Amino acid sequence: MLESVLVANRGEIARRIIRTARKLGVRSVAVYSDVDAQLPFVTEADEAICLGEAAVAQSYRNAAAVLEAAAKTNAAAIHPGYGFLSENAEFARQVGEAGLIWVGPPPAAIEALGDKINARNLMAKAGVPVAAGTAEPVSTAEQAQTEAARIGFPLMIKASAGGGGMGMAVAGNAAELSEQFDKIHTFAGRMFGNSSVLLERFFPRVRHVEIQILGLADGRVIALGERDCSVQRRNQKIAEETPSPAVTPQLRQKMEQAAITAGEVVGYRGAGTVECLLDPGSGEFAFLEMNTRLQVEHPITEERYGIDLVAAQLRIAAGVDPGFDPDALEPCGHALELRINAEDSKRFFPGPGAITRWEEPSGKGIRVDAGYAAGTTVTPHYDSLMAKLIVHAEDRDTVL
Repeated sequence: MLESVLVANRGEIARRIIRTARKLGVRSVAVYSDVDAQLPFVTEADEAICLGEAAVAQSYRNAAAVLEAAAKTNAAAIHPGYGFLSENAEFARQVGEAGLIWVGPPPAAIEALGDKINARNLMAKAGVPVAAGTAEPVSTAEQAQTEAARIGFPLMIKASAGGGGMGMAVAGNAAELSEQFDKIHTFAGRMFGNSSVLLERFFPRVRHVEIQILGLADGRVIALGERDCSVQRRNQKIAEETPSPAVTPQLRQKMEQAAITAGEVVGYRGAGTVECLLDPGSGEFAFLEMNTRLQVEHPITEERYGIDLVAAQLRIAAGVDPGFDPDALEPCGHALELRINAEDSKRFFPGPGAITRWEEPSGKGIRVDAGYAAGTTVTPHYDSLMAKLIVHAEDRDTVL
């Protein structure tokens, strides 16, 4: 097992990783920005290092500062959580070059799957279903119109390097395509440093269903069921459940096999998620993208399977078994996650401020993964997610 791990993240996910590290007897190191100094993840870690000021470029995305903190604290490994540096292939390489263990997939896998166009092409070649779309970057509005005539409207315009629901727009006709293409093209270059754009056929009545995979230390890739993430707002997930009400046992088997294939194609190790679009009427599904990290909504899979995915990540990174017998796993019941955000209750926009009172529900089947507590402050510098409420019971009706 790893001797120590630096958690290169903040909030609820950093706290959740630190909790598992403690359970495994792994020394934890937190890194934080100056405005996060009083948050629980900082005080609960065995050691904590301030990275710098609030801006992510000076803190949580500052690769050099994170590596320096690891050296100062003699950390053996780095767990990136989600967001920030978690899907940065170059940072993953730097971690390895520094003699540290990267708790995540190989840098080559991150790189191959991080570009949506390349990922689509890889999946299509491997026989994984993909929606009609472009196999090469679309660089001009004129080229976009030509491709649209081939694919058909409506279309989804996507930043090839985008993620987290950002850099996406729907075009229902040629006029909307011209308008939205330029916006996404410009946004992609500014936000992601890569202005490449792809076009995909847009399906207005589909469900967003993802498959959790785990690449084991022995080279096998296993699937741990699906999560339905169809409840979204502004392309951001706000509620997730497992199993999906729209997935039959036969369809689940097909989707899991496609996800396993996706992982095998790139030699995947650790936790990852294959996201798909599902037409509940026909039962047809198509590869959307692959997230080469732990998902925000991973707890519902943990509750249904009775496992600890973070522990599995740490164990796989150490080159040992995941802590359970993959062949003996049996999912049980139904699980739901609700994201608790700091928002303006009228406009539903982020609403930072001081927390004067914090009470968490408790009881059988209730779990709360929180990043805040009474007396702390939600600042405007980061995501507004404060906590996740996870409920697990014998069936969907009981959960709801």
